[in-house]
Amino acid sequence: MLTAYEEHAKVFKAFCDEKRLRILELLRSGEKCACVLIEQLDMPQSSLSYHMKILCESGIVDSRPEGKWTHYKISEKGSDEALTLLKAITTPNAAAEESFYCKT
Repeated sequence: MLTAYEEHAKVFKAFCDEKRLRILELLRSGEKCACVLIEQLDMPQSSLSYHMKILCESGIVDSRPEGKWTHYKISEKGSDEALTLLKAITTPNAAAEESFYCKT
């Protein structure tokens, strides 16, 4: 079972690669077939599969099979959760900070 930190790291891993950011940019305009992504990115199918696995495991992208191809789209729920996570871990918590000050 994954810890919360491991789950959170999956989300940020999805955003820390140039190719995955390019894929997300293409998906912003709507659902795309893997065949379209392969063509537009000039990427081998095996490379696309690797990146899509990371994006889907993070929850940022949803997939659905159709025939021999898979179709991908940005997950509204996953996107909202990623925004909430980023805000939560970057918002100062004044109450927690007080306990870390030296008392001398």
